[in-house]
Amino acid sequence: AALLAEHPVNAVVHAAGVGDHAMIEDSDPAGFARTVSAKAAGAIHLDELLAGQELDAFVMFSSGAGIWGGAGQAAYAAANACLDALAEHRRARGRTALAVSWGGWAEGGMAQVGDGEEMLRRRGLPPMRPALALTALQQALADDDTSLTVADFDWQRFIGPFTVTRPSALFSDVPEAARALDAPAA
Repeated sequence: AALLAEHPVNAVVHAAGVGDHAMIEDSDPAGFARTVSAKAAGAIHLDELLAGQELDAFVMFSSGAGIWGGAGQAAYAAANACLDALAEHRRARGRTALAVSWGGWAEGGMAQVGDGEEMLRRRGLPPMRPALALTALQQALADDDTSLTVADFDWQRFIGPFTVTRPSALFSDVPEAARALDAPAA
């Protein structure tokens, strides 16, 4: 609050967050709250602090974990879903907002921690080149989107395991996913 009072801004890009790697049954309330707070509390606080200010942009870096889930990412998925909901809430109040649910980025970011990048590749989510991700962000801002998902999918690797126990309405209208499901298993 003090920093914003001293240095007014006309745009916000909220990219904070910490990953968790615990199944929900292995999570304790304090750890779950820490992960959610690291991502969601800052965005909510910025929304409150800037409620009366006209902004050119209020961008939140969300994650695909909040859209399609992620094994061992219960708290992180919930935090990202909160950002997506905050974008909708801001728009409902006539404010600018964009939540981008990203897949992993190459050349830095949370996917580079530990074996994160390799884990994503094995699951069919190769890291995106930053230039491509930034082009998508620029287009989303130009289109005045509220929320969208930007990720690279290796559909042959991703969709089979994702739908092994049940069909997925989330990806049912994606032609590449349908072709991968119809193709012989690799």
